[in-house]
Amino acid sequence: MKVLCGIGGSDDSIRALKRTADRARVADDDLTVVVVENPDAPRSTESVLDQARETIAEAGLDAEVRAVEGDPGSQLVTIAEREEFDEIVLGGGQTSPMGKITIGPIAEFVLLNATTSVTLVR
Repeated sequence: MKVLCGIGGSDDSIRALKRTADRARVADDDLTVVVVENPDAPRSTESVLDQARETIAEAGLDAEVRAVEGDPGSQLVTIAEREEFDEIVLGGGQTSPMGKITIGPIAEFVLLNATTSVTLVR
């Protein structure tokens, strides 16, 4: 399976990357990691790129890691469609005090606009 993992530096996205890398190793998926701009993230783009490369190396994968500029949701949807990915994986989804799941604007945009299957890792 051809998998696109979008990360922006939040703790949720780093967790999604680790789970996706572990799954890709077991399932022999073709993984591409795309680091998007996320102004709300506690990490810089460079540190996210470094962490992504380290995670991929630790998993023993040969995966592409790249950074993109521009609107994060639009970039992920466009890349997934243009490059014919089978799945987009994103981190996100917090449980509110009332028990409802809330998602960030990037994940919401991708979920609502992608024609590709989307997996949200919590």
